[in-house]
Amino acid sequence: MTQDKPLSGKTALITGASRGIGAATAQALAAAGAHVILVARKVKALEAIEDAIHDAGGTSTIAPVDLTEPDAVTRLAGAIGGRWDALDYLIISAAYLPELSPVTQIDPKLYNKALVTNVVATQALLASFDHLLKKSQAGRVIGLTSSVGAGPRPFWGAYGSTKAAFDNLLLSYGAEVEKLCNTRVAILDPGATRTEMRARAYPGENPETVKEPTVVADRITALLAEDFETGHRERVD
Repeated sequence: MTQDKPLSGKTALITGASRGIGAATAQALAAAGAHVILVARKVKALEAIEDAIHDAGGTSTIAPVDLTEPDAVTRLAGAIGGRWDALDYLIISAAYLPELSPVTQIDPKLYNKALVTNVVATQALLASFDHLLKKSQAGRVIGLTSSVGAGPRPFWGAYGSTKAAFDNLLLSYGAEVEKLCNTRVAILDPGATRTEMRARAYPGENPETVKEPTVVADRITALLAEDFETGHRERVD
């Protein structure tokens, strides 16, 4: 571990790593010395991020997985456990935003997809990687949330309710393991960030008026290097 490579020797798994904040975080952690495992559905998009990481001198492994498929997370954890003895960092960035609508008009299919992606898959990740995090000297979990999870907002009920459940799951898990091992859990709200999801939610917004994903990625990297206690929560403004 060196000053310019504060995460040297660490292994990090990032979901939603093919674009946006997940991709930027993967590149930032790799630049800080971590070996990053890139998880997302699209192989070509993952390969592009992996190429960028390798071109910059970092190391990574791609793991094309649809987290919403039955047993997908269990299989992923089995494959990673067969290659690495422990997992130091789990960054949960993958999320699905259903169409904005009044609560009374929420599309059941889209809502179910959001629940599975944002909540069910999160529980599966925590359950499946718990033993690998505990094997690390200091396993760390950072979940990317949204302000609409903590503060209900009109027309955001579908997404906001899944993020409220997401936050609850993460913090419950953190409290459960806090005195049993060295695993710690933090929640980070990226705030307004220039992503495809943001563009879908605010189609009339000038993307130049909001920060780039690299700003959030740099904060995640610094947070891991500085370390934190379970229950830490912050917003990147």
